[in-house]
Amino acid sequence: MIAKISWPNNNITSESFRFWFAISKSRPKPKKMSAFIEETKSLLPRIAFIACGCFSPPTPMHLRMFEIAKDHFEMQGTYRVVGGIISPTHDSYGKKGLASALDRCAMVKLATQSSNWIRLSDWEVHQTKWMRTQAVLQHHQNYINNHINSGGAGGNDEPDTHLAGWLPRGLHDSRDPVHLKLLCGADLLESFAVPGLWSEADIEDIVANHGLVVITRAGSNPGKFIFDSDILTKYQNNITLITNWVPNEVSSTLIRRLLGRGQSVKYLIDDLVLEYIKRQRLFNVKSQDAPAPPECDS
Repeated sequence: MIAKISWPNNNITSESFRFWFAISKSRPKPKKMSAFIEETKSLLPRIAFIACGCFSPPTPMHLRMFEIAKDHFEMQGTYRVVGGIISPTHDSYGKKGLASALDRCAMVKLATQSSNWIRLSDWEVHQTKWMRTQAVLQHHQNYINNHINSGGAGGNDEPDTHLAGWLPRGLHDSRDPVHLKLLCGADLLESFAVPGLWSEADIEDIVANHGLVVITRAGSNPGKFIFDSDILTKYQNNITLITNWVPNEVSSTLIRRLLGRGQSVKYLIDDLVLEYIKRQRLFNVKSQDAPAPPECDS
């Protein structure tokens, strides 16, 4: 004779099964879940980055800074990064040995060919003189604002010409603002303390109205520098410090030095940029019998 098994709490087990079965039926399918995630991202405040400097020549680290910053904000889930802008400085910046603005812009275009969101702005190099970083930031922010508010036109005070090339795509898909932040390394942050290099009004305007995204090296202490500055401390909530855990010490200065010595820089910079340098005979200080270019790491 086989004994009849009596299961305790049979009703509870049955109810639990029906509950989980109902959940499994109502659970969003992968495609719907993906669409939901994208819709959620679209509701986040929009930001873009702009990096200013020499870019003579542009190095992989210049571009890595954009990717590191974008990863940070996407992982935090606080902002949606819609674009990155590289703005080379004007020829009258005053650095001897600097490649011409035409050549530097050409190299930046080549270096960013593989990116679908980092673009060159040549507005600064087409001005009649060197522009302060604050003025460069404000121009691009104003242009973005006008572009969004006008539904895609270039702005009210200037024609929609080549400048539109640096604009992130799809900006006027939404009327939500795009906040432009200055992307830089810790060296720029520390340069705020150099007497006579920056006006306090410019520093305050940049940090208060735009904000800084600072890529720092592991082991550095930019927080202490912020603490030592009254202006930076006042607006410290507008400063984002991001540690680069994969250091890359290949600077523009190092590239120029190696080229000036006739040494190889292959695999240190983009192949297209290297080909351009060779074709235009840039930074070939040795063959030109001229002194090595001065320090200018951006």
